[in-house]
Amino acid sequence: MLLPMINPSSHPIYSSILQSIQNGNRLFSILIDPDKFNLSQTQGFLDRMPSDTDFILVGGSQVKHQQTEVVVKQLKSFTRLPIILFPGDVNQLTDSADGLLFLSLLSGQNPEYLINQQVKSISKLKNSTLEIIPTGYILIDGGKTTSVLEISQTKAIPQNQISTVVHTALAGQFSGKLLIYLEAGSGAKTPVSAEIISEVKKAITIPLIVGGGIKNDFQKQSAYEAGADMVVMGNSFELNSSS
Repeated sequence: MLLPMINPSSHPIYSSILQSIQNGNRLFSILIDPDKFNLSQTQGFLDRMPSDTDFILVGGSQVKHQQTEVVVKQLKSFTRLPIILFPGDVNQLTDSADGLLFLSLLSGQNPEYLINQQVKSISKLKNSTLEIIPTGYILIDGGKTTSVLEISQTKAIPQNQISTVVHTALAGQFSGKLLIYLEAGSGAKTPVSAEIISEVKKAITIPLIVGGGIKNDFQKQSAYEAGADMVVMGNSFELNSSS
């Protein structure tokens, strides 16, 4: 896979992702919803995280004002893992994190999350110290109406419309995104299928992230085997990983 050329000094997180892929390594991230995170249990939460965790993503569809910053600062006091924002809207931005997935919701065709939220964020980001990583965000039907669908007022792409997913991912790459994120949604009954992951992976030349509905090690490994460069898991990592 021909990966993008990036200056490591200005994009240390993204460069580390590219380097890991070039070395044949698979990446793993834990996603924390700030509104559901127990600050008093931070150390215990981090101790329970899988040993192969590379990054911590922080964000949610709806988060109380300034709660993201509170959680990020708390995590920073306990871990040196890079913390990357995964924001549902502009109010979740904070310079306390290390990086930002600058998300454009490519599926659903709602301009508010395709470009309007991004425009609203510029006053906060133009002088920010965050490493900004343009990311094409694609919602896949996981068999449940998730909060991100309700908030964005969009529809996920059905799992049987594989060519639509592939074309959407390629549109993201061709428009300059550095990552593609396939998301079945928090609490999804069905993760993104292996066929979708495989076909998207064969089509794009930028890193592929897969999340939503991945609740155990078998599903995690299946996503890797299908072609995911990074798998994202929420609090379900605390459940029986062998189930």
